[in-house]
Amino acid sequence: MHFPFSYEIIYSRRKTVAIQITRDGKVRIRAPYGCPRSFIDSFIRSKEDWVVKHLEKARSHPSPSRPPLSEEKRKHYVETARAVFTQKAAYYARIMGVTYGRISIREQKTRWGSCSSAGNLNFNWRLIFAPEAVLDYVVVHELAHRKEMNHSRAFYAVVESVLPDYRSSRKWLRDHGDTLWEAV
Repeated sequence: MHFPFSYEIIYSRRKTVAIQITRDGKVRIRAPYGCPRSFIDSFIRSKEDWVVKHLEKARSHPSPSRPPLSEEKRKHYVETARAVFTQKAAYYARIMGVTYGRISIREQKTRWGSCSSAGNLNFNWRLIFAPEAVLDYVVVHELAHRKEMNHSRAFYAVVESVLPDYRSSRKWLRDHGDTLWEAV
C-alpha cells in the first residue's frame, strides 16, 4: 500500500498497534512482535486522515530550538513531580483500596505513566505542566492497573468509579500532550 507519508515500524512486546507522530514530523508505527504487515497497513489506512492532519500541524509549527534544560532546573522539576505524584498516589490508593511499590519519576518519550506487574509506578515529570485533573487521571489510571493489568472495560470501569469525567483528561492528553514537551 502507498501512503502520502513514509513511516517506520517499531516492534516490541506491546499488545496493540499505535501511531506516533514525532515533534519533528516523523511517523512511527508501534506494533507487537509477529503482527502481520497486512494488519498494520489496514490500521494505517484507517488512521490516514488523522496522520496527515497531525503531520501538517507538525510541519507548520516546527519546534523551536531551545537551549538544553539545565541540570539544576531538570532536578527541580523532577523533585516537584516526585512530591506531587507521591501525594496523589497515596491519596488515590487509599480511595481505591490498592497498594503500590516505589514511585519513579522519569522522562519517557512515549508514555505519561506506567505500572509494573510488581506495582511500581512511573510518571513523566513533564506532567506537572498539565492541568490538575490530568495529573489525577494519570495517577488513577496507573493505580487502576493494580486491579486490572490491562485496558479492558473492567479497567476503565475502575478508573470511572474514581473519576467519572476521566475521558476529558484523556482527551486533553491526546490533544495537548505535545505542548508539555514545549513547556520548558
